[in-house]
Amino acid sequence: MTIFEGITAEAVQTPRLRANVLRRPATSATRRTVVFVHGNVSSSLFWQPLMLALPADVDAYAIDLRGFGDSETLPVDATRGLRDFSDDVRGVIEELRLGGWDLDVDLVGWSMGAGVVLQYALDHPVRTLTLQAPVSPYGFGGTRGTDGERLTSDDAGVGAGGANPDFVARLEAGDTSDEAPTSPRSVYRSSYVAAGFETEHEDVWVTSMLTTRTGPDNYPGDSVVSENWPGFAAGTRGVLNTMAPKYFDASGIVDLETKPPILWVHGSADAIVGDATFFDINQLGAAGVIPGWPGADVAPPSPMVAQTRAVLEAYAAAGGTYREVLLEGAGHSPHLERQAEFLAALTEHLA
Repeated sequence: MTIFEGITAEAVQTPRLRANVLRRPATSATRRTVVFVHGNVSSSLFWQPLMLALPADVDAYAIDLRGFGDSETLPVDATRGLRDFSDDVRGVIEELRLGGWDLDVDLVGWSMGAGVVLQYALDHPVRTLTLQAPVSPYGFGGTRGTDGERLTSDDAGVGAGGANPDFVARLEAGDTSDEAPTSPRSVYRSSYVAAGFETEHEDVWVTSMLTTRTGPDNYPGDSVVSENWPGFAAGTRGVLNTMAPKYFDASGIVDLETKPPILWVHGSADAIVGDATFFDINQLGAAGVIPGWPGADVAPPSPMVAQTRAVLEAYAAAGGTYREVLLEGAGHSPHLERQAEFLAALTEHLA
């Protein structure tokens, strides 16, 4: 069963799309509505254990983004950054009147989904934000330093051109095996969680990954030729291009007039988001995996964790508040790997 006991799923039609929404209703007087937003190559299914563990007074919802889970497959306009996704989330919140008539919700985002909730907060009021293993506020790759300076005008080495074609093909084929390092199951084991983590729900997580719709309008998107190393740059369509620095920059949260409290949870063994991750083309170049790397002066790996910390420090200096929880040994999915610690931090944050 992909839907756990205690969770319900419903299709919600909004003016933007038909969205699939999971719910774990509150069983006591409701004080908070918490909305969960999943990351790339996943779906709302990943949130179920945490939703079930939440306090009884929390009304919990998890939304499938367009092109993932059981939501409608619609094109992703990468030139809007992550706004297609954040606007879809807003549409669901409005349609269901989540948080009451003032739409007073707490948002929890994971990885790309953390970027989605940051974009949401730039455009709409929110009670609190929780960022788990977040994409850098300056996007995924193609920047240097803690101020997110772009490396090239076309964001070379960023976006859909960096996706592994065999991984994409295995997503399309619905591959559930572990026969190759590029199968979704192998990628889950090597990248989504830290080495050695085991769970009885692995088949559900692989099923979730396999709901990812592929193609130039969805995952990974389109790519364009670049004169800069490694020869490609971010296109204008599809999921991976939404996080190109020229399209996505959430550092403006520092200037919000009303600043929601922020909780930042991440693992020290995160293989996807880090200051030196093999999901960054420039790090692959530095390691010799991709030939012709022009060197750290031209194409340094992006210090994504340091960038997040710098923006959150500036946020605090400008009157906001944030708390960082670093879980030693945890990978990209602390809410699965270290549920009790993640839940404790989230519950304290909501209170």
